[in-house]
Amino acid sequence: MAPRIVPVILILLLAVVHGQMWFGRGNVKRVAALEQELEQQRADNARARLANEQLNSELHELRTGLAMVEEKARSELGMVQANEIFVQVTETRD
Repeated sequence: MAPRIVPVILILLLAVVHGQMWFGRGNVKRVAALEQELEQQRADNARARLANEQLNSELHELRTGLAMVEEKARSELGMVQANEIFVQVTETRD
């Protein structure tokens, strides 16, 4: 009788573990759903990362671009901001 108890206990433990795998908290169906949700979140993160990179690029262009536009406006069009004094120096030919 004793030699049969060990295999029976092992089979019962295997059945419990197998039952947990199919019907328990971390069952196969739930794990598959979580993996699908994870893939969806990764795709969303990739899209958000790309959008952030584009926004950072636009922000960088605006920050550096406005300085360049202002410099051109000052030199070519004589732009003067509020509380600035425009001084133009001309050279005379002798």
